[in-house]
Order: sequence, then C-alpha cells, then structure tokens
Amino acid sequence: MTMEVLQPGLLSLIQDGGRLGKHRIGLTNGGPLDPEAFFYCNRLLGNPEGTTVIEASFGGLQLRSQLDTFICVTGATMPLAINGKEQPLWEVLPVAAGDTISLDFAKQGCRTYLGVADGFNIEPSFGSTATVTRENIGGLNGEKLAPGNLLPCKQVTERKRCYLPADHRPHYQDMVTLRVIPGYQQHSFNRLQQRRFFSHAYTVSDRCDRMGYRLEGPAISCDIEGILSEGICFGAIQVPADGQPIVLLNDRQTIGGYPKIGSALSLDAGHLAQLRPGGTVHFAPISLHGAHNALHLADSFMRRQPLMERRV
Repeated sequence: MTMEVLQPGLLSLIQDGGRLGKHRIGLTNGGPLDPEAFFYCNRLLGNPEGTTVIEASFGGLQLRSQLDTFICVTGATMPLAINGKEQPLWEVLPVAAGDTISLDFAKQGCRTYLGVADGFNIEPSFGSTATVTRENIGGLNGEKLAPGNLLPCKQVTERKRCYLPADHRPHYQDMVTLRVIPGYQQHSFNRLQQRRFFSHAYTVSDRCDRMGYRLEGPAISCDIEGILSEGICFGAIQVPADGQPIVLLNDRQTIGGYPKIGSALSLDAGHLAQLRPGGTVHFAPISLHGAHNALHLADSFMRRQPLMERRV
C-alpha cells in the first residue's frame, strides 16, 4: 500500500523529528523547518510525535493514493485539492484508493506538511527518516521526492476528523522578529556593531535554503579576523567577511569558522523558515532565562490547544 508521487513540486522531502545526537560523526539534524506546523500535523492525525511526513516547500506536490487512509496538511497557505475539489487545511480528511491529492503554490508562507494516518513507512537511516540531500541520507536514497516514487503507508479506515480552529492556527507574515541569545563571541562585536545589528531591518536574500537563511542589510563587523572551526548549534548567526548575517538552520554544517554574534531562538527560527526571499527580519536580544521560559510556554500552549472534531 503506497502513495505514488505524480509531481514532486519545487522541493518535497521526507522528514521526521530529526536526526539527533549524530554531530559527533559529522551528521546534521535535518527534520522539519517549521516544527510547529509539523507537530500539529501529527497531533491532528493522532500520530506519535515525530512521525514521518512530507515537507513540501513552495508547492506543486501531487500524489495518487493507492489505499484508503486519512491525510492532514498544515503550514503555509498552500491550496489543497482532492480529485480537483478544494479542501481545508489543518483538518483530517479521508482519501480513497485512486484519489489524487494536489498542493498548489503557496500564497502565504512557504513550508507545508502533508501527513497520513500512522505516517509514511520509510526505512530509517542513522536512526531517522529525515532527508538531508547534502549528506545524501534519509528519505528515499537521500534525495528529494521525484515522479514515480512510491511512499509506503498503512490502510486506515477509521480516524477522528479533527481540525484546528482558524483563530488558533499560526499566521504567516512577510516579517518576523528573531529573538537572539547572546553567544560567547558577542563581545567581539563592539557596541556600535551590536546596536546596528539589533536596530536595523534585514531582508531575506534569494540565497536561502534548508542549510541557512542569508540576509541582506547593514553590514556588521567583528574584531575577530579568523577562528578555528568549531561546533555550530541550530540557529547560530554567523557573520562572514561581507558582514551579512547568515542564520543557520536544520541542514547546517556541523562545524564552521565564522564568528557568531548569537543564536536565534529555535521557536523563531521556525517562523523565519516560512519567509520567502524579500521577507523582512528584525533581531531582538533575549536572555537565556527568557529563552527557556519562551520555549516552555510555547510547548505548553501547543499541547493545550483544543482540537475540534467534525461530525460527518
């Protein structure tokens, strides 16, 4: 029993919760760029956290179901249709064998998550199904989805028709504020450079991908001329020689030698990943204590969100 890929769209990848604990052997995390939308996709379907889904970037994905099951699509405003009939996002929907599932191109945001009941049954690689094409691991042979790919999944005939009410869903905009946790190298950026960084807007360049988002705006400089390569955390904000910040994301390299002014709060990095080129980014400092509180509150909020059930 499978889903067949008819059209993969611009970039569609198999993703689960990420490949954690493998930096020591040079493997990065992978996983969903927008963990909030990913979480809701599986929660609505009643799947365990981290269950394998498809992350579709920008749209254009088309599948044909070869079984009866249920799907859910969350994330960017990417029009969904089953057999040509428009269907709601953020809701569990039935599909039957022979049905065609289509995602149009995103109108707001750019990452969408398509999950099925009980998840896609993909063989893990290094403990995870997350696709990292640069490392050629995870997913289907470490590559993005292609026409003709078959995605194994279970036939499911019963599932609650849950949905997330519209006023509880994330709202994707063309501007985000990234809260930044200071790093140990921050003092190598003098007060003028730090003020410039935190007081000006930056624009998402067209050189942005799952490795990181390159931004364009006022250049900032650092007193460090060069450093030995060192481990890089998720959200690290590197400042290369041209002074234009790079916010590193899921598929980042595990070590690097550019100075870092701080690290973006992971919660906000998910919002950044929904920005398209031309989007606006502001930076704001946050303490380590404040970051912990923000993450715990956000996690509690997502888990307490009431799911409604549609009676049919």
